[in-house]
Amino acid sequence: MRFDILTLFPEMFPGYLGQSLLNLAIENGLVDIQLHNIRDWSKDEKHHKVDDRPFGGGAGMVLNPGPVVEAVEAVQSQAGQTAKVIMLTPGGEKLTQRVVERLATHERLILLCGRYEGFDQRITDILEPEEISLGDFIVNGGEVAAMVLVDAVVRLVPGVLGDEDSNRYDSFSTGNRLLEYAQYTRPREYRGHTVPEVLLSGDHEKIAKWREANSLERTKQRRPDLLD
Repeated sequence: MRFDILTLFPEMFPGYLGQSLLNLAIENGLVDIQLHNIRDWSKDEKHHKVDDRPFGGGAGMVLNPGPVVEAVEAVQSQAGQTAKVIMLTPGGEKLTQRVVERLATHERLILLCGRYEGFDQRITDILEPEEISLGDFIVNGGEVAAMVLVDAVVRLVPGVLGDEDSNRYDSFSTGNRLLEYAQYTRPREYRGHTVPEVLLSGDHEKIAKWREANSLERTKQRRPDLLD
C-alpha cells in the first residue's frame, strides 16, 4: 500500500517512519510512504510562499489554491494507480475504526496536511477530497493527523502484524465493535491484585465467555454510546 503525504513540514516524519512495526512494514515492501513538500509547487522562487491573508479579514493565513492543487495533481500522476485524496481538516468526518477499515481497502492514499487557518475553499471544490478529522479539537497542523491515520491503516495491511487475527478483536474492530477485554500477563499477583482464575484455567471456551462478558461490561462503564 502506498501513502503520499503532502505537507509544509516533511521533516516532521522521518523519526516517526523509522520506528517499530511501521519501519518493518516499509523495509519489507508492504508499505511505501512518500513525502512531498507543498512549497516545491510555489511560484514564489525566493521565499516559496504558499499562503496569504484571508479575503474579508480575520486572523491567520490561508493556504493558496495554486500550489496545493498543482501538488496533488503532480503527485497523483507519479504512480500507476489513482489515489484516493484525503484532506485532513477539523471540518471532516471523524476518524473511526470503520473509516480506517474502509481506507485500508485502497491501494494508494494521498494525505493532504493543512496548516494555519486551513485551505482555500477552492482547493476542496476542485480536488473533491474526502475530508477527515481526528475529532472535535484543534492541533497545529495535519501532520499529526496524517501520522495517526497511517498508523491505524497500516495495521490492517496484510502481513504487517505477526498475527492476522490480532487486529480483529481490538477495540472498535470488525470482530468486536465494543471495547477490548482487560489483558493480564505475569506475574499472577502484584500488590494484592491477582489475575482472574478463569484466564489460568486453560479452558478456552470459558476464557472466551469471560472475555466477551468483560468486554461488554467495560463498554457499559466507559463507552455506553457504543451500545446504541
